[in-house]
Formats: sequence, structure tokens, C-alpha cells
Amino acid sequence: MTDQQHAVDTTLVTGGVDTHKDTHTAAALDHLGRCLGTRTFPATTAGYTALLAWLGGFGVVTGVGVEGTGSYGAGLARHLAAEDVTVVEVNQPDRHTRRRTGKTDAQDAINAARAVLSGQAGTTPKAGTGPAAAISALRTALNGAVKSRTAALNQLDALIVTAPAALRETLTPLTGTTLITTCARLRPGTDLTDPRTAVKTALRRLARRIQHLTDEITDTKTELATLTRQALPATTALFGVGPDTAAQLLTTAGDNPHRISTEARFAHLCGAAPIHASSGRTTRHRLNRGGDRHANAALYRIAIVRMRHCPSTRAYVERRTTEGLPKRHIIRCLKRYIAREIHQALIADLANLTHTP
Repeated sequence: MTDQQHAVDTTLVTGGVDTHKDTHTAAALDHLGRCLGTRTFPATTAGYTALLAWLGGFGVVTGVGVEGTGSYGAGLARHLAAEDVTVVEVNQPDRHTRRRTGKTDAQDAINAARAVLSGQAGTTPKAGTGPAAAISALRTALNGAVKSRTAALNQLDALIVTAPAALRETLTPLTGTTLITTCARLRPGTDLTDPRTAVKTALRRLARRIQHLTDEITDTKTELATLTRQALPATTALFGVGPDTAAQLLTTAGDNPHRISTEARFAHLCGAAPIHASSGRTTRHRLNRGGDRHANAALYRIAIVRMRHCPSTRAYVERRTTEGLPKRHIIRCLKRYIAREIHQALIADLANLTHTP
């Protein structure tokens, strides 16, 4: 072995990848932050293999920073994790950095690698190989169906308001399922040049679309509830935690429990950890407005349910109110406690899923 080959074998390499739909641009840095090279690879399984082999050609790969691990970089992140490579989730560089260094795919890949090398980026991406990924996929379909049904309902109401008088007077007193069923059974006729016929046709199509979307939403909710209770028995057994909130919290946490190894990390992930706001003689904490806002909203819903129906929580609220603590800070304290409780249950559920044959 020559001295040059030995140097390559012992070089510690940090990779960075700027991901796109069709191609990924990779950069390799040594332990001093010097760029060893950049190259673009196709966003395919063969491309992922070639990218990792290219990085390994410079030395020992200690870690790879990947942008967009929840979108374009998801496939690459899973491939690297399967090859026992440490993958770090990297955010896009801030505007100041981009103004100073420029914007190219190669430069973004270098910035991703430097973020990992400096320790600025250290978040483990979601594994995407367990029930969290399955629940996330179903929730995507559910949210899309709910939004589409809401849009169709709004369009239906707007058409009724501007419909011909006789039709409007017939449909205005109706509400809910009765209105949708009546509109779905309309017989508009064939003369679409008549506004009354065209409005009836549009109302019937919108109503049938709403019925179809309602069936889709019902089926998806049933599937989600079954999957969530099966995957998270300990979490869904907690007071005030239903399938929807449990599904959201698992989606935020991911399938790999080491992402949330401590309750403090999980609280920060959910935006429920108190933030220091002390200055001078004042020592206090403020609400945390960071983290996953959907997970924070799930914790909020659990807190509201407990404030209304849980005796111990109601007693706590009364005591802290007597002490002069504002309601928003009481809810913040409750969300932090709930995050601690949820974290313990999630870890137990994920551990059981990992050990299930």
C-alpha cells in the first residue's frame, strides 16, 4: 500500500447532499473542512449506491448531511441508514449565508457538509420504515379529502345563494345530510343553456362529490384509528389522548426512538419546552413558539380536555390560578407535563414494535 492510498484510507470524510427530484448533488469534505470534490448523481437506487461509493473513495465516511429528508431526500436517507451510515438532517442555509457564498447545488451540498462537520446540524431524520410512515401516509390522504370536501361544501353553498329563486327557496331551509342528499337526487334535464338546468347539474355533481369524499374520510378515519390503537396501545390509553392526537404525535416523533431519547428533546420537538426569558433582576420563562406546531396543537387539545374533565388537572389549574399564574402559562406547564407523559408512553410503544417478531 502506497502512502497516498494509506492517506485516503485514513481520511475522515463528511458528506453533504443537496437533494432534488431527479438528481442529488454531493460534496465531500475532510476533517479540516476542505472540499475534496463535488458530483451530481441520479435520484435512483443506483444513484444512491454510486454516491456512497464516491464518498467512500475519499476515505472513511463519518456522516452525511442531507437536505430534505422528509421529501426529495427521503429515499437517499433510508438507503444510507440501511448501509449503517450516520445521516444528519440539514436545513437550508439562511439568507445571509446564501447572499455571501452564492447559490448553486454544489455550494448547497458543501454548506450541508459543513453544517454537519461544525455540529450546527445534528438532528437524526425520521426512519420512514415503520408505523409512523404508514400513519403519515394515511393522514395525508385524510387531510386532502377533508380540504376537498370543505371546498365542495363552500361551492355548494355559494351556488345555492345565487341559484334561481324557486330552486333557492327549495334548498335554503335544508341543512346537513338532508341538503346533500336532496342535491344529489336532482334531475336537471338536458338543456344546459337554461341557467336553472346548469345550476342543478352543478349542484348534483358537487353533492355526489361530497358524498364520495365523506365515505373516503370515514373509511380513512377508521383505518387510522385501528392502526393507531394497534401501534400505540400505551399512548392511546392516556387520559385525553385519542387516535388523532396520538397519530400526530407519532408522526412528529418518527419511527426511530433515538430521535427523542430524552423527554426534553421531545418537548422541544413539540414546542412545549419553556424558553428562558430572564434579564437583569427578572427570572422567568416564556412560551415556546418553535417546534412542530401540529404536535403542539395536539398537546394543547389534550390539555384542554384534561382541564375540563380530569379532576387532578382541574385542581392544579385552580391552585396555579390562585397563585396568580396567567392561563396561557398554566397551559404551557400542562403541555410540558403532558409531553413528559407522552414521551414515556411513545418510547414504550416504539420499543414493543421494535421487539415484535
